[in-house]
Parts: sequence; structure tokens; C-alpha cells
Amino acid sequence: MKTIPTMERRTLGKNGPELSVIGFGTWAIGGPWEFGWGPVKDEESIRAIRRGIDLGINWIDTAPVYGLGHSEEVVARALEGKRQDIFLATKCGMVWDDSKRVKIHASPAGIKREIAMSLRRLKTDYIDLYQIHWPDPEIPVEESWGAMAELQDEGKVRYIGVCNYDAALLKKCNKIAQVQSLQPPYSLLRRQIESDILPYCLEGGIGGVAYSPMQSGLLSGTFDINRIAADDWRRNNKYYQEPYLSRALKFVDDLKPIAQARNASAGQLAIAWVLRHPAVTSAIVGARSEAQVEEITGAPRCILSNEDCAKIELLSQKF
Repeated sequence: MKTIPTMERRTLGKNGPELSVIGFGTWAIGGPWEFGWGPVKDEESIRAIRRGIDLGINWIDTAPVYGLGHSEEVVARALEGKRQDIFLATKCGMVWDDSKRVKIHASPAGIKREIAMSLRRLKTDYIDLYQIHWPDPEIPVEESWGAMAELQDEGKVRYIGVCNYDAALLKKCNKIAQVQSLQPPYSLLRRQIESDILPYCLEGGIGGVAYSPMQSGLLSGTFDINRIAADDWRRNNKYYQEPYLSRALKFVDDLKPIAQARNASAGQLAIAWVLRHPAVTSAIVGARSEAQVEEITGAPRCILSNEDCAKIELLSQKF
């Protein structure tokens, strides 16, 4: 019998499940769309997911909008025969029309339509964690969250959470039903949530599942803007344009000696730094190949000392 390597696990929110500290992010494997990462081979994606499971990852985060349904379909293929062993998270609240134009929409009726389609694409009869992808400014949050609570009561989803919500919205949701998790962007280059959102999560028993801990590759230590696809969303994003790009890459170069002292890459250090926050249960890291999975699953072995963190903080202040 094959032994699955152990990876540290943490409890998600109040009385929640035990999640590996690395979650497999599937944004990129959806392939080309308005916010895609360029072409990707499905068979390679499936191998990457299965390699991640072999290395101790026990949960996968996906969304309908990733590749306009394609990411969920690829995940379903990868999980054939493994569904009961994996904590599966997906989302709602981002929809597209016949012209493939994407918009935020989190009405109760829309959420109920989306769950039916996700269950079909994922070839499952329940979702472990169902999340609202973005707050909808056109729909009262109480209505959106009420619909999520109904799905939980119906047994279609086990836990409910949100992504990209601020503390004020989290408080409104918690008056209706417990928010199990918050999925925010968090990295050495995006730390805004440290002031109020992460403290609120810690106080309220909301599990933090941080996405983009490597700032979508910028903190990997190997990022090269000239190597990404022509239709990659990063080409039109401020974090990957000058003058910010050169400043960020210089910051990464300054981090490398700290990482090397821990036998780690800059990307592994960036993930480990996110995981050291007590409000963070797990870091969602995307991968498209087995080699990338092997890299990211090494991050939990990078144990940062207080001295390391002090050096990193000083570099952050200079940035």
C-alpha cells in the first residue's frame, strides 16, 4: 500500500475540517479566458493535481469562472476514484454570457443556478466548501449569504465561506450564519488585510485561506515577464508593469539569501511567510505541472525564525 506523505494540517475556522497548509489552486488550469494564464494541457494539469495529492495536499480550490467551466471539469477528471479523500472547494457569484463576458452576480436565484451547474461539472453530489467569489454591490449581502445558508441546510454544501470580503461584510454575514472561511489575497507585496480583516478572522473563528501568496508568480524568484503567454492577464496588470515590476524583482532578489539559508527558494519563503500568520489556515497555490507542485509542497518545510522575519520586515519597509 502506498503511503501518502504527511503535510501539516490546520483546522479551518470554528470546528471545521483539517486542511493541508497548501491548497491546490486551479485558476491557471482553466486555460484561456478573459483572465486566463495562456494555453494549458489538460493531461498535464491532471498529473499535477494527482501529484499534489501524492505529496500530501488534501484540498483543491476551483471556481466556475476559471476557464468558464473548464477548470471544474478538469478537477473532476483528476479526482476520479479520489473524491471522498479530497476536500473540494468551489465558488459562485461570477457568471458569463454567450459572448463570454464575465460579471459579478450573486443573487439568491443565481447562486442556486450555479450550484447545480458546478455539481454537474464536478461530478459530485455535494461541495465541501462553497464560497461567494466577490461581493456583489447590486445585491444586499444578507440576501446572497442567506441563499448560501439555505444550500448548507439542504446538504448540498458542507461549509460556506466568502472571498475578497472586508470586515464589515463579514460581520453582516455572521449575523445570519457562521462564515467558515475567508479567501483573501495575501502576500509580501499585498499586506493590506493585516490591519483589520485578519484580526477579525482570528477573533471570530473564520479560517483564512490566502490566495496568491507568491503574487501570481512575481515572488517565485524565477519570474520573467517575457516568458508568459501573450494573452496572460498579468500583461495588463499594474503589478507586472514598470516601474513596479523592477522594484518588486529587486525585492525578491534581496529575499533570496534568507531563503537560501533555509535551503528554500524565494517562492517557498514567500509561501512560508504567509503561513506564519495565525489567522491563515492554508495558502492556495496554483500549479500547472508536476515540477511546480513539487516546488510548492516544499514550502511548509521552510521554517522562518524570528530573525528571518525581522530581516524580511526590514526589506518590506524599504520596498
